[in-house]
Amino acid sequence: MPSSIRASDTSLGGELRPSSEPPPGIPLEAGQAPPSRPPAGVAQAKPARERHGVSAIGGAVVEGIVWTLRFARRKPLGAIGGFIVVAMLVMAVFAERIAPYNYDETIRGARMVAPGAAHWLGTDNLSRDMWSRIVYGARVSVSVGFLTIALATLMATALGVSSGYFGGSYDLVVQRVVDAWLSFPYLIIVLSVMAVLGPGLLNVVLALSLIITATNSRVIRGTTIGVAQHAFVEAARAMGCGNARIIVRHILPNVTATVIILATIGLGAAILAESALSFLGFGVPPPYPSWGSMLSGSGRTYMFRAPWMAVWPGVAISLAVFGFNMLGDALRDVLDPRLRGS
Repeated sequence: MPSSIRASDTSLGGELRPSSEPPPGIPLEAGQAPPSRPPAGVAQAKPARERHGVSAIGGAVVEGIVWTLRFARRKPLGAIGGFIVVAMLVMAVFAERIAPYNYDETIRGARMVAPGAAHWLGTDNLSRDMWSRIVYGARVSVSVGFLTIALATLMATALGVSSGYFGGSYDLVVQRVVDAWLSFPYLIIVLSVMAVLGPGLLNVVLALSLIITATNSRVIRGTTIGVAQHAFVEAARAMGCGNARIIVRHILPNVTATVIILATIGLGAAILAESALSFLGFGVPPPYPSWGSMLSGSGRTYMFRAPWMAVWPGVAISLAVFGFNMLGDALRDVLDPRLRGS
């Protein structure tokens, strides 16, 4: 009987190898020994593709760890900023598990208690745990910061890349509108938008993203103009590539570093602006905690009687802005080819 050929016996090169094991349902011939099987307890070798996939993942993890350690050694302040950012993200995601109390939970007999073992950061005038409110306040700051930067980066990239690439009268009109928008103080524009839309998380995100979009689009436009002058863009155009293909395949990959740097640095500015709006009463409405509203409300009223009510929200805002700024500066030095040697 001719030996059967199975798909599982193919090698990586595609070569078919005959198998001595008959197909299922066909009895063995007389004198033919049954196929040999590995003894029990002996693990079979994994397929080559699976081994390659596991080794590739492990190699990527090792490379990531090595890059992180090298980054921390070259940019210690950037590493500290990254640690603060990661801590903020952990606090925002796992606020329910980290905070010992709910953000609006009143503790009986604990009105304006000084920091101690029972309450690490003390309590406020409504007997609420300050540490719990700081942890939940990180969720507001992180949400506002990342949503604002995501929306602003998307609009600024579209506006800056199209303006810098096409140029001409389109660029002239867009830049004059941007100049007129930036001529007003940003706080006046934000307060005007918030007065029309009213307080709320999404309204804060929309108001802040309009300001950041105009500022970042100028920087992205300048980078796009520099990239568009390179020879590979002219070569792509000479080969018949359309504008959409040139922008997606050649322009955007070369402005990504600038976009990442602007987004990282802008996170600190967005958090600071959200705190300012909350301080003025245009931020997230109570009782949900925001670091700015904690400063403007009970923190300012009881500043001399219970100073920790104003100190800890201010420290949280300062650490958040410091962390994002230091991380953004370090990423700029690493990603910018002109500053890699510094």
